[in-house]
Amino acid sequence: MVVAAMVSGAPGHAAPAPADPPSLAGRWTLNRDLSQFPRDVGFGMDLASVAGAGSDSAGASGGRGRSQGGTPPLFRESADDAKRTKQLVDAVRNPSPHLTIVQTETTVTITDDRGRSLTFHPDGKQESQMLDQVPVATTTRWEGARLVVRYNVQQNRELRYTFSRSLEPSQLVVQVEFIERGGHDTVTRVYEPARADEPAVPDRAAPPAAATRASDLDRPAAPASPGQAAAPGQAAPPVAQGPDPELKGLTKLGFVVEDLSAQAAACGLSQAPIEAAVSKSLSDAGFTARRNSDEDTYVYVHIITMSVSAGLCVSRYDVFLYSYTTATLSYQASPLLVQVSLLHKGGLAGGGPSVHGDTVLRGVKQYVDEFAARIRGANR
Repeated sequence: MVVAAMVSGAPGHAAPAPADPPSLAGRWTLNRDLSQFPRDVGFGMDLASVAGAGSDSAGASGGRGRSQGGTPPLFRESADDAKRTKQLVDAVRNPSPHLTIVQTETTVTITDDRGRSLTFHPDGKQESQMLDQVPVATTTRWEGARLVVRYNVQQNRELRYTFSRSLEPSQLVVQVEFIERGGHDTVTRVYEPARADEPAVPDRAAPPAAATRASDLDRPAAPASPGQAAAPGQAAPPVAQGPDPELKGLTKLGFVVEDLSAQAAACGLSQAPIEAAVSKSLSDAGFTARRNSDEDTYVYVHIITMSVSAGLCVSRYDVFLYSYTTATLSYQASPLLVQVSLLHKGGLAGGGPSVHGDTVLRGVKQYVDEFAARIRGANR
């Protein structure tokens, strides 16, 4: 369910679950029609902790802001906090289409569609899991008929998974809550028993076809070829190797800067300078860049700005590299056009209206420059 590698369990997990807990065991398939997929799910800007004037924080994942009264204290976010937040939020935004759950008296092991497993001990004790070389503390317990797993993402931020089972109809309900100071968002996903003819999860003991970078673990697995899997008994095409192979061949890019709000304008942000900066960064890197074009691959800039208190503005800015491809999804038989997020970076900036616009502009330009450098590197 979450993007994770190996599980590091702490010793001493001897306390059993309450008597006769419900069984969550089985192979489950996500029912997208019954599940929620909100557009901006994630942690908000946590405005009670956002930086004072002129401070930046990169890497946190997006969401909706929540205002608090008074003057916000200084916001600090370590590199590990940023990685941990991104990986956990991305896992909620892109849930595994299948889950396999093995349950014993003292453990619950959940394996996602790519064969990665997490083992939880529902004894209420804190244990450490590893998320792509970034640790996260979890606490698991049975609360009546529900299994509740709490992820300590960072200070004042918690991700809470609640698993429950219904029998008529047979469903596994997974509720995810983003809990932070000032409020929380909730997403509900519904899984149903997998059909007998659905493929099992990959063999975790099998060697990978190519070395996997940590950044690759945030992306869904690509099909063997656009819109078509390899035929039974036929070897799959070789996986492209090298740094960022999905960026190789890019020479033309569109770019879109989402319309700014009146709050952003009052805080010194203007759309035209941001568009000009994005265009210049891409053109200077040797790309043909077109604003609001119909290019399949494009840079998308999204900025949310709020005025926290008199003289202090806060913006959440995200830069994406999107593309489109044809793919056959695991729960459908026919290929369709899907959007793919190739790259993403996001950050926070705070400051007075006189300097805030320039601060956000520099942050956006830095991310676009990084994207351009990675594309150039892939094409060498």
